[in-house]
Amino acid sequence: MEKQVGPRIPFVIEEGAVRQFALAAQMKDAWNYGPGSVIPPTFLMSAAMWFPPGSRVSSGFDRARLLHGGQEFVFGGDPPRVGDRLTAQDRLADRFEKTGTTGGRMRFAVVVTEFRRAESEEIIAESRATYIEREART
Repeated sequence: MEKQVGPRIPFVIEEGAVRQFALAAQMKDAWNYGPGSVIPPTFLMSAAMWFPPGSRVSSGFDRARLLHGGQEFVFGGDPPRVGDRLTAQDRLADRFEKTGTTGGRMRFAVVVTEFRRAESEEIIAESRATYIEREART
């Protein structure tokens, strides 16, 4: 497997962005995300907005046959908070193939995004996305 690692992208967890996210997700406590508040766990997905075009690690799959197979978050240490300065960096963690239940080949790619505190380089969270490419129909 070819090792792919993207650039580190800096971003700040902004109070307004967290509040907008919480409102869009219909969280009852959306107005409680002030400075220093622990962010909703899935807010880190919005870090994708900070990545410049072409800087994300590619699965190499045909988007017309692409499925999102899953998303998970792993947190370690002190959780991310409003006001934190972080960096995000993608890496292609795994690629493999399986035969589907109805036949046909499926290719899988796992892309991990590491979130680090900008000051200490400590990894505070990881997002693991699994992508699936279905075999082309003939």
